Amino acid sequence: RRPEVSERIAGRVHSMRRSGKNFLFIDLKADGSRVQLMCDKNSFQGDWHKILNETIRRGDLVGARGIPGKNKKGEICLIPTNIELLSPCLRLLPKEHYGLRDPFVRFQNRHVDLISNPSIREIFTVRAAVLRSLRKFLDGKGYIEVETPVLGQAASGAAARPFVTHHNALDSDLFLRVAPELYLKKLVIGGLDKVYEVGKSFRNEGVDSTHNPEFTSIELYEAYADYNDMMALTEELLRVVCQEVLGKTCLKVASKDGEPIEIDFGKPFKRLGYICSLEDATGQIFPPPESMDSPDSIKFLKDVAQMNGVESKGAESAAKLLDRLCGELVEPHCVQPTFLVDHPACMSPLAKGHRSRAGLTERFELFVLKRELANAYTELNDPREQRNRFEQQLKARSQGDDEAVAVDDSFVDALEYGLPPTGGWGLGVDRLIMTILSQHSIREVILFPVVHRPSR
Repeated sequence: RRPEVSERIAGRVHSMRRSGKNFLFIDLKADGSRVQLMCDKNSFQGDWHKILNETIRRGDLVGARGIPGKNKKGEICLIPTNIELLSPCLRLLPKEHYGLRDPFVRFQNRHVDLISNPSIREIFTVRAAVLRSLRKFLDGKGYIEVETPVLGQAASGAAARPFVTHHNALDSDLFLRVAPELYLKKLVIGGLDKVYEVGKSFRNEGVDSTHNPEFTSIELYEAYADYNDMMALTEELLRVVCQEVLGKTCLKVASKDGEPIEIDFGKPFKRLGYICSLEDATGQIFPPPESMDSPDSIKFLKDVAQMNGVESKGAESAAKLLDRLCGELVEPHCVQPTFLVDHPACMSPLAKGHRSRAGLTERFELFVLKRELANAYTELNDPREQRNRFEQQLKARSQGDDEAVAVDDSFVDALEYGLPPTGGWGLGVDRLIMTILSQHSIREVILFPVVHRPSR
């Protein structure tokens, strides 16, 4: 004890236990730390009977003033002379031993989840550290962080179905952005040669273990760079972030069946050609990339899907068929960090054509643990070709593909001022957190995810 020193602390009561009539032990938790109040009737200057029987309950927020000391375990504690109720907890908390287990209840009541399950706090502490590290890395490379609109008159920049809202004063429909891509490329046209944005995007699509309608991504664009530069940047960035946040680049994560897997971000990532990997997986020779979206090629892709047990219903375009084939036959084998490179042009309406292989684009996707983490390409900077690509997407939309990239005439107009050769890159922050923390659901790494009430 140090009777000459008086300290004040505050926190939430997580447990209380009596020891006879003269002692009461209260565990307080605040800001991730725990301190014990070792209440002694002889030292207490308030109403002992009231404190013992009426004032304090588990879950209440209290403040205490008293003398610092140590308990029998040698832990620093406070011997209070006074305890004040700051805010009562009017609901019963889950029992401390069991915590809160039901996923629907946890995600709908994240405040209770954080109170009951201390490990949840660590997830979001790491998430904040990852975001700081990403920004530090890019700032150190000379990129400028910017903000672009979330509401716009066109939802373009990615193959996704948008959310639509209505502006009453303007009597006009507006869209929540599906990606900030086109705005950021306009900034490169304007002379901001290295820009990035960390922010929310919104896609009106399904909800599953890797998809939430509202998600955080980071996108960057660099003038006078290409997709090879973006691959090198990706490897360096992930290596630096893992080292800074976790102190290592080789991570042990648990697979869905519980088996540990070592993921090494310190080594150069494997590279697979998109079409070559599909040919290896199916044993078929695919049509030339430049004719991949012809009727004969689409029929070929449907036949290959049927032969390999891949569902092709609802996939009427070559882009969707290729995506499903890759998702079922190639991606499940991409456990270690793997670049899938050189996608067909029909899948990549905003990517520049490959410099040496007709019908392909200079694009890559990064997969880790069978999940897509990043997507990047050498940006298409020919306004005529971009307009043709948009028209092809418009045709696909008219044929029922509601995820085709929307036409943005203002972006084509901007391209006519000249976009430098540019490398563009985007990474899903939520999925990165899932990967490094070995979480199998995106809901675990988003504080307030979209959830559906389970059917009874």
